[in-house]
Amino acid sequence: MLQPLRQAFIRCYQFILPNNSLGVVSLLTALVLAMPVIVILLHIFAGSFSVWQHLWQTVLADYVTNSFLLVLGVGLGVLLLGVPTAWLTSIYTFPGSRWLSWALLLPLAFPAYIIAYTYTGLLDPAGPVQSSIRHITGAEYGDYWFFNIRSLPGAIVMLALVLYPYVYLLARTAFLDQSASIVEAGRILGHGKRHIMLRLVLPMARPAIIAGLTLALMETLADFGTVQYFGVSAFTTGIYRTFYGFGDTAAAAQLASVLLMFVICLIVMERYSRRKINYHTNRGRPSVKQALVGKQAAIATVICSLPFLLGFLIPALVLLYWTLSEAVIDDHFMQLAWNSFYLAFLAALIALSFSLILAYAKRYSMKPVVSASVNLASMGYALPGTIIAIGVIIPFSWLDHQLIDLAYQWLDMDIGLLFSGTLVALLFAYTVRFLAVSLGSVDSGLAKIKLNLDHAARLAGRRPLQVLKDVHVPMMRRSALTALLIVFVDVLKELPATLILRPFDFNTLAIRAYELASDERLIDAAPASLLIVLVGLIPVIILHRSISHSAYESAAVKSH
Repeated sequence: MLQPLRQAFIRCYQFILPNNSLGVVSLLTALVLAMPVIVILLHIFAGSFSVWQHLWQTVLADYVTNSFLLVLGVGLGVLLLGVPTAWLTSIYTFPGSRWLSWALLLPLAFPAYIIAYTYTGLLDPAGPVQSSIRHITGAEYGDYWFFNIRSLPGAIVMLALVLYPYVYLLARTAFLDQSASIVEAGRILGHGKRHIMLRLVLPMARPAIIAGLTLALMETLADFGTVQYFGVSAFTTGIYRTFYGFGDTAAAAQLASVLLMFVICLIVMERYSRRKINYHTNRGRPSVKQALVGKQAAIATVICSLPFLLGFLIPALVLLYWTLSEAVIDDHFMQLAWNSFYLAFLAALIALSFSLILAYAKRYSMKPVVSASVNLASMGYALPGTIIAIGVIIPFSWLDHQLIDLAYQWLDMDIGLLFSGTLVALLFAYTVRFLAVSLGSVDSGLAKIKLNLDHAARLAGRRPLQVLKDVHVPMMRRSALTALLIVFVDVLKELPATLILRPFDFNTLAIRAYELASDERLIDAAPASLLIVLVGLIPVIILHRSISHSAYESAAVKSH
């Protein structure tokens, strides 16, 4: 009787667990990269509850309410800005439609905290807009109503202006992929443009729209710079204050676990909402764009121009003006730029290396546990930098103290902090946070390579890592370069994880811009902010080039 059970156990073992060294390495790597999330979850009931009790009685309700209102407001804003612009640039032609189709992506280059600094400098009582109003009208401050930019609604507007391209990009791609026969069938049935959009086109594009919305809301929950600068009490600011103000890592981890529950609920709700709905894409003849004229064309141009003007052009011109005319360039600006660039490059290189190993392990092993471990390792992108930073500093600090005690005991010397006080912790946090970005690009590149090449290389005597190095990497050079550049720019813009984990007296462009803005030196923060924005244009250009064929396919069909 034991023999069948033994055989069943062996089969289950062989089916689930990896049977090669590459699979084992990928499994261990994924567990290490998942460590911050595991640490946060383990600290839910750890430590003293006195600080947590104080937070519960005083500010926790504000954190929950403001975070909920922030998600609700930004969600509505990105839908109102992203979906109509995607629909208009995909289905119609009007004055400026061709350049607006890519210009609407440019706000992605702006970190939310930088656009917040820019508009604060413009719209604050001492800024040029209100100063001009008082000069023209003769009114004093307080005699007139003006929108308070440093508020929860102000934070919602700033975040919506830079995050709507997530919805725009995915919705536009979905609209371009839809067949012309769908719209024609609706017209044959006697439906007008509005009815066809609401009842046919939008429902079929729903998965793409919801995916873009989910990405935007993840970024909203992860934002620190904007809500901190505007004085909005949200979870990310609460975690930072608890960590530095109370010095209680356990309480900060408990707050981070609540925010983690928010993120998980967001993902689960999105998947639950479409559990019984199936979507099918009819890849037939692409739609021919319709030309808008007169009043309709003017309205379409205005609708599509406003997000670009408010989300990119105006703040970019303001930053450029401040940089060239009024800003005092920091004496250490070149050192800050060097710190930012080499740190971002190292993090991008590490993330790309892990992505290549994990993606190829999933392709090579084809075991459930390997696929699950790779998915687990890519969870970090769904988490705010504050959560990852707290999840990294707890185990690294513990490890440092163990090593210091051992060094005193056995070597009678002080080795100092080897991990938590150095760039090691920061690079590890960046890898956890942005691995998913790199992994997605590498995965798509590997998917285009036929498995026959793997088999042929293995028959020629190449080991798995040799196959990856000699066969796959040269063939997917473009995907690897894309992954490297996108992670590079994301690290350059990252603020909360860098603030918490950076070594003493180590600054980057993002931190310097944050420090100057916090000191109300908004104009002096312009050079660092502008450089971050200019480098941030790189992934936007890559995104535009990746969809350019689809973007102009309809125009080509119409011309023929």
